[in-house]
Amino acid sequence: MIENKVKVAINGYGSIGKRVADAVSRQDDMEIVGVTKTRPTFEARSAIAKGYDLYIALPENLPLFQQAGIEVNGTLDDLLGKVDIVVDCTPGKKGVENMDKYRKANVKAIFQGGEKHDKVGRSFNALSNYKDNIGAQFVRVVSCNTTGLARTIFPLVRDIGVAKVYATMIRRAVDPNDSKKGPVNAIVPELKVPSHHGPDLKTVIPGIDIDSMAVVVPTTLMHLHSIVVKLSRPSSTEEVKGLWRNTPRVRFVKGSEGVESTAQIMELSKDLNRDRADLNEIVVWEDGIQVTGDTLYYFQAIHQESDVIPENIDCIRAMCGLMEDNIASIRKTDAALGLI
Repeated sequence: MIENKVKVAINGYGSIGKRVADAVSRQDDMEIVGVTKTRPTFEARSAIAKGYDLYIALPENLPLFQQAGIEVNGTLDDLLGKVDIVVDCTPGKKGVENMDKYRKANVKAIFQGGEKHDKVGRSFNALSNYKDNIGAQFVRVVSCNTTGLARTIFPLVRDIGVAKVYATMIRRAVDPNDSKKGPVNAIVPELKVPSHHGPDLKTVIPGIDIDSMAVVVPTTLMHLHSIVVKLSRPSSTEEVKGLWRNTPRVRFVKGSEGVESTAQIMELSKDLNRDRADLNEIVVWEDGIQVTGDTLYYFQAIHQESDVIPENIDCIRAMCGLMEDNIASIRKTDAALGLI
């Protein structure tokens, strides 16, 4: 058992926060000190049932918790006084509003992909720029889609060379637990071109030449990417397959074996007995990979609720100086999460 574990707070015990909390609790070099909620929801009760100390993010809402019979251990300020680092999983654009609070408490903070890179100053991907964030105070883990792009594109940059990337994101409309948003019966193009995904990738792979577009479709399961890569030299389908087989957090599936859509991918995740049926890896259709000369074509699927979870764990290690080697951290994280 490792002594002097890094003490971690989760600000925002929601879709991402609860997953990060569970992932931290499985690591032997860090521990959850507490989690926060703004309102007395079912997730607040779930946190207590799991043994997490619950703190209130908005002190003015304390009467709501008292009326619901939910006991809290204090406020967010109280929690910050007990930890080394906070993983901010509050809704997009809310996280940076907490930055001054974290700075005054002298704690490190990780933000999620809903925040702007220029507001935080640093962005993180475990494979591509881990070492750049060692010891940093504030870091942003890039979004689920950008994480997916980085995991498959960075090995190409590193081992083959990439001249240009064209990526189209076919995005799920909402997470499965969201009943208030759409579209229900429409395909919505993102008319701002390029979409934010390409510029976001450049924050973790500097110099990458990428054009990106996006559409939103009425599904909740996963995102899907259609990607064309102009390589720096001629390659082969087998070379690219071999490269990705040796890349952490990339999983192959085959349409020829019945995995023809995101629906079958999520069924596969259930069969793997993953918590919440999460699939932390990026899924690539092996029989959809094609290299012709110096041009690579492929499809990949992103489980938007879970692919960034291991990245948050590795980011904690980098920021707190627990490990200098990114591959060692990735392997440690993945072993604890049952990914290898």
